Amino acid sequence: MKNSVLYYSVGPLLYCPANHTGIADSLIRERFGTHYSLALCLEDTISDSHVEAAEQQLATTMEKLCRNLEKQSFFLPKIFVRVRNPKQIAKLMILPGNASHLIHGFIIPKFSLKNADSYIEAILSANQNSAKPVYMMPILEDPSLTDLRTRHEFLYYLKEKLDSVEELALNVRVGGNDLCHVYGFRRSPEESIHSIRTISDIFSDIITVFGKDYVISGPVWEYYHGKHWKKGLKKELKEDRLCGFTGKTVIHPKQIELVNDAYRVSKKDLADAKAVLGWDQTAPSLVCGCTSGERMNEYKVHSNWAQRILLLSEAFGVR
Repeated sequence: MKNSVLYYSVGPLLYCPANHTGIADSLIRERFGTHYSLALCLEDTISDSHVEAAEQQLATTMEKLCRNLEKQSFFLPKIFVRVRNPKQIAKLMILPGNASHLIHGFIIPKFSLKNADSYIEAILSANQNSAKPVYMMPILEDPSLTDLRTRHEFLYYLKEKLDSVEELALNVRVGGNDLCHVYGFRRSPEESIHSIRTISDIFSDIITVFGKDYVISGPVWEYYHGKHWKKGLKKELKEDRLCGFTGKTVIHPKQIELVNDAYRVSKKDLADAKAVLGWDQTAPSLVCGCTSGERMNEYKVHSNWAQRILLLSEAFGVR
């Protein structure tokens, strides 16, 4: 299990097409708050014929942020770029001026055995030429995940490859909508993706293989307006957290605070976590009722949970 708050600090990851001309102004004015990360997408949200223009706009955005940071103070989220191919990583690491230094890392779409080596090599190369770490966040969304005959082998082989750069893999992400697309599924605002057994089974296997060593982020929720969208998002977030996900991809600023609130730690959980981690391991008993008298704490079976609660409290706060 990750033991650094860094890996829990991505939080809500706000997606935005890289060709959006107003993103720099929105960041400078702190329109989205001060507790989220940003993904600038060059992949699915950009038409194939407009990729070069989107790259140019991304460079313009980063240069504007650099200039304004020299003149004023404002919250700058962790910025990640979702690329189309490994070559884009090298291209974006040499943006004019200090613009490349604002890129915290790269999001790797459709991460699979076919492209893992090339992407890992590109990330390692980026780190060799950077004064600060350049992270990667692979997305598990390749259609081959739907093949029951090879899924487990596929996931374990993929993890072996990712383990070679484990410290640089900030999060593992899941492509819920891409996997739903294979079957033609789409949930309503009153339904959770975890109720789609075909997809939740894939998620379960991903958590089983990667969850002990990586922080795994929850799938995108596509609703941000209309009846029941908040209620549905809150329900899915509750199930995300129960199933082992941390954070979530969001596609509208209105979703950010709901994600942050879902991962804030309760005072009761924090008190129990501190009690478990502060246990005298030489004591004759390693089990005791919690201070509220509601449940049992046991050092040997709750210490990993307690460590996770402390990291979440540091990353998201306490409610």
